[in-house]
Amino acid sequence: MLGSFRNFSSSIYAKVLLIIIIIPFVFWGMGSSLTGGNQNIIVVIDKEKYTIQQFTDFIRQTAIKKVEVNQIDSYLSTFIGEKLIDKEIEYYEIKLSNKSLSSLIKNQKNFMRDNKFSRTEYEKFLLKNNFTAPRFESLLLRRERKKQLLDLVGGGILPSKFLINVSYDRINQNREIELINLNEVFKNQLKFSEIDIKKYFDDNINKYKVVYKSGNFLELNPEKLVGNSDFNDLYFKKIDEIDDLIIEGENLENIIKKYNLNKATSYSINEFGENVDLTKNKNISQNLVNMIFKISADDPTILVEDNNNYYIAQLIKTENIEKNINDINVKKKILTDLKNIKKKRLTSEIINSINNNDFKKDDFNKLSKDKNVIIEKINLESLNDNKILKEEVVNQIYAYSEKMIIVVNEINFSKNYLVYIDKVKNTNVEEESEDYEKYVNLSKIKIANNLYNTYDKFLSKKYMIDINYQAVDTIKNYYN
Repeated sequence: MLGSFRNFSSSIYAKVLLIIIIIPFVFWGMGSSLTGGNQNIIVVIDKEKYTIQQFTDFIRQTAIKKVEVNQIDSYLSTFIGEKLIDKEIEYYEIKLSNKSLSSLIKNQKNFMRDNKFSRTEYEKFLLKNNFTAPRFESLLLRRERKKQLLDLVGGGILPSKFLINVSYDRINQNREIELINLNEVFKNQLKFSEIDIKKYFDDNINKYKVVYKSGNFLELNPEKLVGNSDFNDLYFKKIDEIDDLIIEGENLENIIKKYNLNKATSYSINEFGENVDLTKNKNISQNLVNMIFKISADDPTILVEDNNNYYIAQLIKTENIEKNINDINVKKKILTDLKNIKKKRLTSEIINSINNNDFKKDDFNKLSKDKNVIIEKINLESLNDNKILKEEVVNQIYAYSEKMIIVVNEINFSKNYLVYIDKVKNTNVEEESEDYEKYVNLSKIKIANNLYNTYDKFLSKKYMIDINYQAVDTIKNYYN
């Protein structure tokens, strides 16, 4: 059986799985006195011992992908943080009655049908995610207790009007900037010969040996499956039937015949969702690509959920394809890589000059004149103003002060700009404004984060933490 959630990303499951501590625990002054007969103990917190087995069980329960050796310290920090939270919950006697837990479950929108709690939806969730009811409710109970503890630490905050206006101004201040498009400045330096292309290809030959997965996939929307657009009980019943057939080993072709479905769509893609000609396959989301790349030859057909839609994905073959340098798409990609490498180097030179205080406003103007590139004057109305520049560029500009010269980039250095921040016009919000409450809450969050950091330091002094680093090394060797 397969559960049927339409809003998986906001489901309780997502919240329960992400049980990583909100507080960024850093454990000052931790030493290790564990030696001799304590090799099986990984950490002691106020005389309470935790074993290697407990820690490795924690890793298995929380890891959502393959664990790398360099992640073990982070997992250990989180594990210790969880144990400290448990101790604090016990210390403050934070409890939740069975009635409250029941109410919490029944009011989750993902368990609703026709605005009422549906036991069927709840059972489907448990089946889909391999949870028993006691296990799930135990995790939910712990999550709610943790939330109450953090509310105890950071609740009741009332920010001053000054702090509210700081939050408002950070987002809504107006900025007048001058901008030089560095791609125009560099354009005469971004030309490459066939020899350059060949050398880059030879030096990076492994980049052009690509794994491709080929097969078929079919979307199972209500229109195709039950003849209407409603996500009703009949639709989910058929979804469950199809999932059972797949588990029993039925292939895609027979399922299509049995349910009179449309012809499946074929695919041959790499891990980035690109076709063999390196164009993006627009029919398959990256999330669906990731699922396809997890299909094994032993179980070549799977039923998956992506963005509230269900798909059958079938793997036919996996192959390694070595690209040819004469392929026009390969050449395009090599040229893009070469240009980005060169742009990174050239922008780094300018950044170094700025950091060394060797690049002033006069140099900014001179660069424009020498390279015959215009200076654009742009007025940014707020941090959210992306009418001219992309969001990631505007965010970078708002991180710096008035009269500064900075280099900002779009993702992957596709576009690069030299920016002079000419004027910053500050603003504030009135209590009568409809936005006032929103910025009160933003200020509360900022203060709460500072409180959590202070709470972190308090806990590191309240509890004696002793780590057995020999045991940590043993676990690292296991994952190596």
